Amino acid sequence: MKRVRKGEQPPWIVPDDLWERIEPLLPRWEYALSRPGPKRLPDRLVLQGILFVLHTGIQWEFLPQELGFGSGMTCWRRLAEWNDAGVWQRLHEALLAELNAAGRLDWSRAVIDSSHARAARRGPKSGPSPVDRARPGSKHHVITEGGGIPLAVGLTGGNVNDVTQLLPLVEAIPPVRGRRGRPRRRPDELYADRAYDSAQHRGELRGMGIDPQIAERGREHGSGLGAIRWVVERTIAWYHGMRRLRIRWERRADIHEAFLGLATCVICYRHVKTFC
Repeated sequence: MKRVRKGEQPPWIVPDDLWERIEPLLPRWEYALSRPGPKRLPDRLVLQGILFVLHTGIQWEFLPQELGFGSGMTCWRRLAEWNDAGVWQRLHEALLAELNAAGRLDWSRAVIDSSHARAARRGPKSGPSPVDRARPGSKHHVITEGGGIPLAVGLTGGNVNDVTQLLPLVEAIPPVRGRRGRPRRRPDELYADRAYDSAQHRGELRGMGIDPQIAERGREHGSGLGAIRWVVERTIAWYHGMRRLRIRWERRADIHEAFLGLATCVICYRHVKTFC
């Protein structure tokens, strides 16, 4: 568990300015006075329970009741409900727009990479681990702008080749507003390692107006691309700093993708707090 410094709030406590951004995006739920049973737990408390699970990696059924965040099943259901409603995607786009308006998105280049996470249970978007074929795993695919702010993230099985996710990730970059003119979706250049080396994909990137800067197989190391690509490795470390993403405990892919989407918003919000 992450250590909380004296005077700091734990990372699962939702600050007022973040809640002001999230609350309008949540689905409306009307409580019927005649309905029997306990009242619906406030969304803000449940969100803090979800963030507690994300940051600590604790399993749903062990969520401490004394925290007041509700049961693990309540938090699980609410996470699935909000993910289905597209809350994390819209929040991500809103945070990117704030960063873009402040001139904090580096569109001169983007960087792409992936990381492996062991899957505790077999399910959709899991596959044999490239390290241990007997165990299932999943891959997190991330594309960032030049400074390491995530633009899009994806989930596949552990045996999926990285190059197959290059174009889908580029296409998944949302239209980012915040400045005059048309929303921007394409960086000027794209940096990647040898796993993404493909003549076909280079051509398709050029057709999108993106200059591919991809290391070539068979060439000696020392291309110098690592001096730029390190930012995406740092971003992946930020994802894995949230312990729930180190191991995929969820059999359902959409729940793990919901955690990925929420983690993406957490990373972008940190940048908004720093730069905006």
